[in-house]
Amino acid sequence: MSAFTFSGVNLAITTPFDAQGKIDYARFESLIERYLAAGVHGFVLSSGTGMHVYLSKDESKELVAFGANVINGRARVIAQTSALLADEVVERTRHAKDCGADGVMVLPPFFEGPTDDQGIIDFYSSVSEAGLPIIGYNVPQAVGVEVTPDLFKQLSEIPNFVSVKDSSGDLAAQASLVRTGLPTMNGADPLVPYALFAGAAGLIWGGANMAPKACVALVNAAHARQWDEVQQIWKALAPVMSLIWRGDYVQSVYAGAEIMGYGAGNPRRPLARLAENKLPALREALAGLRELEASAN
Repeated sequence: MSAFTFSGVNLAITTPFDAQGKIDYARFESLIERYLAAGVHGFVLSSGTGMHVYLSKDESKELVAFGANVINGRARVIAQTSALLADEVVERTRHAKDCGADGVMVLPPFFEGPTDDQGIIDFYSSVSEAGLPIIGYNVPQAVGVEVTPDLFKQLSEIPNFVSVKDSSGDLAAQASLVRTGLPTMNGADPLVPYALFAGAAGLIWGGANMAPKACVALVNAAHARQWDEVQQIWKALAPVMSLIWRGDYVQSVYAGAEIMGYGAGNPRRPLARLAENKLPALREALAGLRELEASAN
């Protein structure tokens, strides 16, 4: 495994909800244990896949505290601490540090926040004062801010700023970040093997909720430079990773995880369960993955 602190599969774990829409902590603990047994290298708590935007600040903080306590050093812990207010991001980040998190993932300012490079640099400089490694987030289609190679270099001069998760879905753009020589993390599910071959330092992977053993096996093979093995595993993973990326991502991950035996209940409102007419395509995309997941070490 790479010397980079957050190498391997960092699972953007789903947040389980009960029938009343409350966080189901018993199920959350059970899922964490199963993913640990599958060999997952790290967890992103309160991730986008885990409904971060639909958790209150207190719920997110409680989720991070609970998850970090269950994991208890058996895998890395990354907490998403994104928020609209910079002071709140710092508060959440300090809380994550107190809970024993190894790092935080933070969106750049969004919803009419600053979009100029200096504004982004000032924002992350404030977050760095909380004292935890920071993974920035490049998802320009969602927040209107693009982390370019030049901005990445400037951000990396900030104490504690260690990486950028690229969820642009643009392999050429991600490769340009990799070529800076700075640790770049892939966050686009359909690009996983290509990003690893290009030199991505680690993965933050929501789709891995559905087939953690197969995903870990693929990454371990890539790190061993066994590219034929990577290709064979990817043949089973590619159909579903491409499908979920086209739309209804979170709903599809929840539904797919349930089909594969890693159910977390339904997404929280305003998101609804994946529409019934979309389930056949999801089941078809997962068909070739069942045997591989069952047999993966």
